[in-house]
Amino acid sequence: MADDIQSAEAGTPVFQIQRMYLKDLSLEQPNAPHILLEQQQPQVDINLTLSAENVTDGIFEVCVTATVNTKVGDKTLFLVEAKQAGIFEIRNVPQDQVEGILGIVCPQMVYPYLRAIVSDVCTRAGFPPVLLTEVNFQAMFEAQQAQRAAQGGQSVN
Repeated sequence: MADDIQSAEAGTPVFQIQRMYLKDLSLEQPNAPHILLEQQQPQVDINLTLSAENVTDGIFEVCVTATVNTKVGDKTLFLVEAKQAGIFEIRNVPQDQVEGILGIVCPQMVYPYLRAIVSDVCTRAGFPPVLLTEVNFQAMFEAQQAQRAAQGGQSVN
């Protein structure tokens, strides 16, 4: 009887959050305090990156990194880099679906934590909060898939 339960469970798809955590956080204000006296409106450049790594069998780490570079003229006002991560258990899911889970579902779960951290760090540094906009991770994933397919198609002769 126990063998029947184990064999039924062996094929059951599993998706669980094991842990959410702040992996890395950096704040730099290289031109303080002089730059803080500037009255010009700063330019804000935000860059997001994703990474996914297979930690062990069925366990994956997904990281979303935001780099916020704020300048006044050619001088940096502040630079924030935050890397929010999650550990996810994904088992008994077809490989083509695992890629979508890692590229869409997991980042959607991690991203709200990252948004809150970036906003909080900016406020604690003495600046108005930088509010990261909502991100369509599905569109990002599909664009990456299309780019990979195009690159793959070009290399075939």
